Amino acid sequence: MSNFLINTLLSRYPDPEDLFSTLCWPSTARPDAEKIEALTVLIRELSNKSREERFNCKVQSVIWNQCMPLLQTISSADDGGKDLLSAVCGLFAACVSTCQTPDVPEKVSRVLLPVLTAKDDGNHEASRFDMDVAIEVTAVLLSSISYDRDIISRTLFCTLCCAKDLSDSIISKIIVRIWFTILKSCDKDTESEVLHQIWDDLLSWHQRDQTESVSARVLLCLTALSDHLYSSETSQTRPDPRRSQRFLRAIQAGLTHKDSVTRKRALYLLTRCVALAEIKKEDVFTSEEPDTDEILFRWTPEKKQLLREFWEDYALVLETLEENQIHVIRPVLNRIDVLVETTATDIQGGLFSPSWLLCVYQRMFHSENKAVMKEGVNHLLELEALHRPAFALAFSQFVVGPLMDVLAESSLYHRAPQQNIRECPELGVKLQMFMVKFFNSLPEGNRGSVLLQLVQRLGSRPWCAVPLLFLSQALSCLTPCPLLGSDGLLAFREVLRCTMITHQVLLRGASQCFLLHAALCLADVSAVSLDDIFGFLVHFRADESLCRGTALWKELCNWLQANEGCFRLTDGDSGSSEEFHTETSNGDEAPVFSYVQKRLRTFLTVPATSDQTGSLPDPGEAELLARAVLLTADLQRNRSEELGLELLLQPLLDVLRRLSTNVYLALRKTDRSLQLLLRLLQLHRRRSDTEKEKEDVVAVTLKTLMLSVVESVQEFLLRRLSGELRELCDVERSDLYLSVLRELVLTYSTVSWYGSNLQKNYIPKLITNCLRIFSEPSEEDASVSGQVRRAVSMATLALLCDMANRGILNSPSEALGSLHSIADYFYPSSPSSSQHLNRTLLKPTTVTVSDSVDGLMLKNWGRIVAQFIRDQWTCLCFLEKSAGTLRAPEVLRAAVDALALLPGHLVLPVLDFMSSVLPQVVQCDESLCIEAICASWKVVQALSTNPHDFWSTLQGFVRLAFHQRLLQLTEEQNPRITACIQQIVSKIMELAQIRSGVFNVLIQHCCETWLPSGTAEGVQSDAVFSAALFYLDILTEACVYGPVFRRDQRLVQEVQSYVEQLGDSCAANTAVNSDNRDDQFPRVCALAFLCRLNPSNQLHQRLMEELVRRLLKKDAEISKSKVRYYSNSIQHRVKNRVWQTLLLLLHKLRPEFVSESVLSHVCEAGFCSNQASVKYLIEWTLILVLHQNPSHIQNLWNCFSVDHEKTKTSICTFLSVLVHLNVLLPVLQDKEVQWKRAVEVSLQWCFSHNFSIRLYALLALKRVWELEDARVLSEENQGGLTTVVHACLQQAEALQNTGNAMKNWSRIQDHFFFNAFNPITDYSVETIFQIFPRLSELAEDEWLPLWKFESFVDFPMCAALPLKNPVTDLCELQPGDWIQQDKGDLEQEERWAEVQKKITPWKLSVQEQEPELMAQQRAARLGKLTSNLMVVASLIDKPTNLGGLCRTCEIFGAKALVLDSLRHVSDKQFQALSVSSELWLPMLEVKPAELSDFLQLKKREGYWVIGVEQTSNSQSLQDYMFPERSLLLLGNEREGIPANLLQLVDVCVEIPQHGVTRSLNVHVSAALLVWEYTRQHLGRNTGS
Repeated sequence: MSNFLINTLLSRYPDPEDLFSTLCWPSTARPDAEKIEALTVLIRELSNKSREERFNCKVQSVIWNQCMPLLQTISSADDGGKDLLSAVCGLFAACVSTCQTPDVPEKVSRVLLPVLTAKDDGNHEASRFDMDVAIEVTAVLLSSISYDRDIISRTLFCTLCCAKDLSDSIISKIIVRIWFTILKSCDKDTESEVLHQIWDDLLSWHQRDQTESVSARVLLCLTALSDHLYSSETSQTRPDPRRSQRFLRAIQAGLTHKDSVTRKRALYLLTRCVALAEIKKEDVFTSEEPDTDEILFRWTPEKKQLLREFWEDYALVLETLEENQIHVIRPVLNRIDVLVETTATDIQGGLFSPSWLLCVYQRMFHSENKAVMKEGVNHLLELEALHRPAFALAFSQFVVGPLMDVLAESSLYHRAPQQNIRECPELGVKLQMFMVKFFNSLPEGNRGSVLLQLVQRLGSRPWCAVPLLFLSQALSCLTPCPLLGSDGLLAFREVLRCTMITHQVLLRGASQCFLLHAALCLADVSAVSLDDIFGFLVHFRADESLCRGTALWKELCNWLQANEGCFRLTDGDSGSSEEFHTETSNGDEAPVFSYVQKRLRTFLTVPATSDQTGSLPDPGEAELLARAVLLTADLQRNRSEELGLELLLQPLLDVLRRLSTNVYLALRKTDRSLQLLLRLLQLHRRRSDTEKEKEDVVAVTLKTLMLSVVESVQEFLLRRLSGELRELCDVERSDLYLSVLRELVLTYSTVSWYGSNLQKNYIPKLITNCLRIFSEPSEEDASVSGQVRRAVSMATLALLCDMANRGILNSPSEALGSLHSIADYFYPSSPSSSQHLNRTLLKPTTVTVSDSVDGLMLKNWGRIVAQFIRDQWTCLCFLEKSAGTLRAPEVLRAAVDALALLPGHLVLPVLDFMSSVLPQVVQCDESLCIEAICASWKVVQALSTNPHDFWSTLQGFVRLAFHQRLLQLTEEQNPRITACIQQIVSKIMELAQIRSGVFNVLIQHCCETWLPSGTAEGVQSDAVFSAALFYLDILTEACVYGPVFRRDQRLVQEVQSYVEQLGDSCAANTAVNSDNRDDQFPRVCALAFLCRLNPSNQLHQRLMEELVRRLLKKDAEISKSKVRYYSNSIQHRVKNRVWQTLLLLLHKLRPEFVSESVLSHVCEAGFCSNQASVKYLIEWTLILVLHQNPSHIQNLWNCFSVDHEKTKTSICTFLSVLVHLNVLLPVLQDKEVQWKRAVEVSLQWCFSHNFSIRLYALLALKRVWELEDARVLSEENQGGLTTVVHACLQQAEALQNTGNAMKNWSRIQDHFFFNAFNPITDYSVETIFQIFPRLSELAEDEWLPLWKFESFVDFPMCAALPLKNPVTDLCELQPGDWIQQDKGDLEQEERWAEVQKKITPWKLSVQEQEPELMAQQRAARLGKLTSNLMVVASLIDKPTNLGGLCRTCEIFGAKALVLDSLRHVSDKQFQALSVSSELWLPMLEVKPAELSDFLQLKKREGYWVIGVEQTSNSQSLQDYMFPERSLLLLGNEREGIPANLLQLVDVCVEIPQHGVTRSLNVHVSAALLVWEYTRQHLGRNTGS
């Protein structure tokens, strides 16, 4: 309401108070905005006329009775709430301005500020203000009062508190409405104080809590205040961002933040900081933190140019990294090099802090694009600046922290494209070089601490196998130096203990080897004790890395010998260090010997009063001592000293001798002695294959010493296992006893007196005692004693049966006879007695738990029961194999039930039993057999994620389901069981696609079953071999097996191959048992099986022929499928494997079968679109078929008579065969006729319109014509043929001397298939599976190297198909430039299968071949059409727009493109979009200042100047008809066409638009007009 209306009302109301009261409203009412605005105007009008106290009271009443209640009802989310809020705020501002009393703002602030600091607890009371309303009213209050320090201080305090909790949107409103209002209302000094309060609070918060959320919030606030912070005003209290370490730390945190907006804010603040420093022209350096010497920002006017260039490059790099695209980022990496060099050069001057560079690298490490991440890691690892000590030290914490974190990414370790599979990945090599360079560059005083931190970082997190392997290897490459003490060994131990639990065994073992080597090289022996050393060594597993006889063990022995006497003495060591050294020099007992001897005595010293019950001692101490004893003995052997093993082991031997006679020996002492004995017997045998047992004096001596106590130990074990073990903890103790017994039998079974006594006396006694326990009456109430005795007895019988199954016990013998007596227990002869199958142990009903271990054992009673059932089936398996089963169906049913009772890791004895019984039951109860197989498969599937037990269980299942007798069953006789087995095959193949190595188990078992590798050709019975025909699908799949597995699986396999090629230098290769889980093993196994087939055996011949038919069918199906067939795709690989297998079998196939069933398929395959590697194999196969069957040469000539539309460029396949006519001609009849036919066919195709066909035909003609013998035979009948051929070849040679054709002609002649390769003499396994794939550029993981044939299987030798190539010419060749491929449909399908399709008119650089030609001449050579359209782009300045425009003009045949400078053509951004189109399009240079004259000249030449612009007289593109001679004038991206040039334009054309933006990119606009011109004139130009 206007002041005029208010004044009119006031003139009519004698008393203004009446009008005032009329405009007011009840506190519970909600007036409209107009009434509120009227009251506002009234108050302002009256405030100018009245200053009475009464009026002030009225105004205050409005505040508390009208404004405040109404504000509480307003919400920013309500419809109309914003308009009402604006009106009320206006009224509120008028009231506050009118009131002169200071208590009103004070009271209002006390109502509003608690709203800002209140957290949203879900309690939305009616009396509470909306947050947005409170912010707005607070801002109005602050703007309506004069400066009030108290209110402003409290407001700042409240808003800074809520800045830490509320959302970004609320904080932004607070900053804009409240903080900005405060800053505007202050004078300069007060403004500085307010800024300093905000500044200090925010940065202190960030200093306390440097989380990402805090960094983001702080930078949001500081960015909003940047105009105030970066003011040119100077004040003592005003914050100066240039000089604040805390502020710059916050910026660095923001630059590496995960949120892109936060990163942009940080970079913005940094660039503003640099700009401010340049404007003020002052010396600046940060020195805010007393505890650090690092200066984060420094500015010196004298070096302004250097500083500006550095920070500009820095900003450019960070902005580019936001793109996350490697092709965009890679060009700026050279800028990073400049930044690094600048920083490293000035490292002492302090102009540039290295921490800014670390932000760049950390930003790359956090990139979502793994390629960018890898590029950043590689760039950092290759930094030459790290040679400088100060720079290396500045980078040390970054190396320990962020670099180690990013190195945990497994995908970084994929090998480079140019590397072979068995090579160390590129990153692994760089990491080794980096570690050596980095630590050598560190100051000597810092190396140890940095190395310790790095190793501790390794042990602080779980690692994947591959990164840990290469990090460990890099550490092992460090220069030997005493850097680590006992804390370093402790850190290494944490790495071993915490990070390598679930890794692949070979990689885990290799990592252990590298870590131990690193520890030996880097340990400071004067700072570590022998306790530390042996406590560290115990964490290296003997079955994975540290076993006797390996290179690692020898290195450890040499290290101990070299440092003996130098180790730090512990409290328990007597004497001084000097005395310790004196002992060694005087030839007395060596320190290591003394240490081990003392520790062994301590280990076996147990108080006589120790408890005779309880759990087993920790086996770790026994492990340590066993390894220490063996190391000590090997040390003595290395020094050629007399072995002191007897003296060293005397305490142990004394205890062991007394075991059988002294019943009062402390139980803990006996346990410890047996634990040590067990580990000594186990560890002494783990030796390298290269070292003979008879040369190992230590092992012989140890076995001799232990033989003297064997009888005593065994008597003790006999007594204890025969009923003395009665406590719950004795179940675990029995495992120790049985393990010792097993090792004793394995070690000494070849000793005649021992073996005789064992089998005649000892084992029969043990069996009798065990059976006696089972014959005891059952207890009514199960007791612990009775159940434990039964569990121990069954475990003992299971051990003996297992040894019998493994052939350790002689047959026949008393021991085996006694074992057979257990059949009476399991299969009682009494009809009233039931079989003891799946009998369980009763859980003790009343038991007194003696300790916590017994309580835990009782809780795990189910595990004890499961082991009891497992042991039963171990015994039953022995009985079945030795004596058979009388009631097989009943026992098989019990075995199926056992699968449901037992956990998956204990079912192997059940599977072994079922594999023996199942063939007996299949004829009488087929359903039960199917149930058994299906139940067993479910167990295997359930274990698929448990690598420890999965493989052994899978092997047991394969032996069961694919038993020899089951495989012989035919579909006619047993349709259900055969269908079940086929279904299992399918499921195994499905699992094999997920997990490598699964199919290996199946194919190895089947091949060994059908035709064992040790037998001669055809020796296996026909009945057994015939099963291969029933399950030929398995063999067919194996021949083409080798899926393109996931990248992570491929990485692990490639790294395992790398570790394997390290050989004996890596002890893991000796310690770890090799497993055939290589993905190429099934193919190698199947190929070896095929090579063992005997062609004279009809069954073998039948199998080969059926296999060939299936393989040819598979090839045809792929050729006919619609699936894209691109290079190295699964389709390509399968086809390649098909033809490789056919080549392998070709020499064994009957000629009749080849001519009838193979030859036609080979010819048909030649007409299909195939990859180069497949075409070579097809051509080779055709040559060999014709060489073996020369009478069928007509089939080749028929291929040249097929319809040309069908052949397309596939005729090249058959022309390639003619190139090798020299191989075929000697075996052909009518050589003269056949040679002449070859000449005619080649000559005919020399005139093809297709360039590739002409090349092949000319090569074939040349090679055929060079066959002197054949030409001499037909000289008399050649007539004019010689003249024609000579003329054709001469003209061809002349034509090939220009341009690209010359290179192609030389390349095809030098190509391996037409030059070095001989189809007959090069026929070998090596050529087919390794040389051909390599030379035809097949992916390396598709090659089958010879070492796999030699190591995976026993590959048979064959004169017709040797394993190795007899000559090396082909092996030494490298892949050439010419790759033979079909230029028809295949090229279009596979070349761009994974990228956007683009037209590339010329593959090679034109400038390289024809530098003298201009663009028009080059275009004319190609027959390119051009129009009379000129495009003028002199006003455009962006290279990307110009590059795209150049490409568009060239594609649509424009006459020329006009630029303001031809220097744009060499710009990388221009070239990125032009893709060489500038070579084919005339380019003119016309400066913008010269455009007026240029346009007038073209108008005189008859051109119409057409402006691409929106004006009042513009014509629509849809309606405009372009003159033939048209010139398009394009405007600038921002300013369009200048006015002085618009007057020269004949017409302006605009593009119809319907969007809101109303603006198109200049390149897009030009492209639309160029296309429209081309569309209108295309037909006319084409016709001309």
